Amino acid sequence: MSRIRIIGGDWRSRLIDVRTVKGLRPTPDRVRETLFNWLGQDLEGKRCLDLFAGSGALGFEAASRGAEQVVMIEYDPVAVAALQANAKTLQATRVQLVRGDALRFARSANQTFDVVFVDPPYRAGWIERIAPLLPDLLSAKGVVYVEAEYQIDNLERLTRIKYGTAGQVYYHLFAPAA
Repeated sequence: MSRIRIIGGDWRSRLIDVRTVKGLRPTPDRVRETLFNWLGQDLEGKRCLDLFAGSGALGFEAASRGAEQVVMIEYDPVAVAALQANAKTLQATRVQLVRGDALRFARSANQTFDVVFVDPPYRAGWIERIAPLLPDLLSAKGVVYVEAEYQIDNLERLTRIKYGTAGQVYYHLFAPAA
């Protein structure tokens, strides 16, 4: 087990536990800092969806910065247990944990979100499978953050508006195509 630090908001400097789970790579601090600079430091009133929650770094960071609702989807039971323990420790009342499959959730979601985080396990084809579902998950001014092991120029009906790299991590922000 390891720990990562929440870098901003109400829970700034609080540590969350990260269990050892195959394929789990918490988003590095530097990348999270850039992402939340892109999104704006204050997510007050925003609804966020973390489709591959893993460590919870992105979802807890969003909740720490005032998001009205953060829905975290995670399939692995060990990761889910850690997310539940961290949510309890942080008293994260605006965080909803769902143990389940990201694709199944995306297909059946009955609400839209202002920010959707997509940081799936690498080399498993998740981005290609989830991409067609992303535009329908977004509110009118919603954005999608995608982290991958390769650069992504475009996704179905979405336009890349920002991107960067950090080591072997490629990170991107997409908005609905005009």
